[in-house]
Amino acid sequence: MKRVFWLGTAVGLAVGLWLTGAAVWGQQPDLIHQPYLLDTGLVSRSISFENPTGAPGEGGKAASNLGVGRKGSPMRPIKPGETLQLCDIEGPGTIRHIWLTTESNPENLRSLVIRAYWEGQEHPSIECPLGDFFGFAHGKVMPYFSAVHSVGPRAGMNIWLPMPFTKRARITLTNETKGNRTPPIFYQIDYTLGDKHPEDVGRLHVLFRRENPTRQKQDFEILPLRKNKGRYIGVVIGVRNLHPGQWWGEGEIKVYMDGDTEFPTICGTGSEDYVGLSWGMQQVPFFYQGCSLDQNNFVSMYRWHLPDPIAWQKECRITIQQIGWKNGLVETEDDWCCATFWYEPTPSAPLPPLPDVDARIADIWKD
Repeated sequence: MKRVFWLGTAVGLAVGLWLTGAAVWGQQPDLIHQPYLLDTGLVSRSISFENPTGAPGEGGKAASNLGVGRKGSPMRPIKPGETLQLCDIEGPGTIRHIWLTTESNPENLRSLVIRAYWEGQEHPSIECPLGDFFGFAHGKVMPYFSAVHSVGPRAGMNIWLPMPFTKRARITLTNETKGNRTPPIFYQIDYTLGDKHPEDVGRLHVLFRRENPTRQKQDFEILPLRKNKGRYIGVVIGVRNLHPGQWWGEGEIKVYMDGDTEFPTICGTGSEDYVGLSWGMQQVPFFYQGCSLDQNNFVSMYRWHLPDPIAWQKECRITIQQIGWKNGLVETEDDWCCATFWYEPTPSAPLPPLPDVDARIADIWKD
């Protein structure tokens, strides 16, 4: 039986999103409404440095000064240029939650890059700086929660979007720092095995883009053209206003889908309007939309299309205009970035090239 529900917590919402598709994706148990079900067909697993394979009975075997099994391997440092494999899981299954923490320095959170490879594809479907992937722009940790993320004041970072796979899920973390920074990495990936997914189930895709600055009369691309069926989940947008005293946010979002050419099917009314606010920006984070940072000409805002889906069958491209206000509408250019989240089947096309670390850390928030 298909049940559509949205619960008033980040965990409930994410699982609710997953269960919404149950009638299409397979006979998925109702884990939230029926927590008393014991024979779900799913197997619970978790991966961390204490159990890097998630295998049964293999957790906590490392030794500390207190002895074997006494917190012997809670974290590892990641050296400059090093790639840590966070997981390599054989499916079918669903990654349901990722928690990670490290040094909260803005350059660190923009230099560390998370990548996810679904079903053995050679190119990643997720490629994003760590902080942006976990819900905040500019490397500036701001405590808040939404339907997708929750972030603690000391960079306890969580993502709750389900990540289904049928054959294989591999996630890595790479330190692309310019210096000798060797930050500690603590993490945990919680997942289930035995999920019933069709071959064309949507796999989570995430890309990062930045234009510093944007160009007048050229819309900033939130989602470059994707030629596959898919569903846009939402975006974390960062803006650095390069014209203090001038309002930057009159640009309208535009969603071009399934044959749109010059004009889009979905068109918004303004940048702050797109994230559910009005009459300028306010630092107010809400469940599906809002702003977690509005300080010193830096803005981090987000919008999640969970109860109001944006889906397409053949192709999609999403942009936002670069229009400001100073005694009237003006064409403008500012520093914009985005982490964009969507689902599409595999095989899927490669993501656009990730900006190099110099481009990612230039002019970001200074602690």
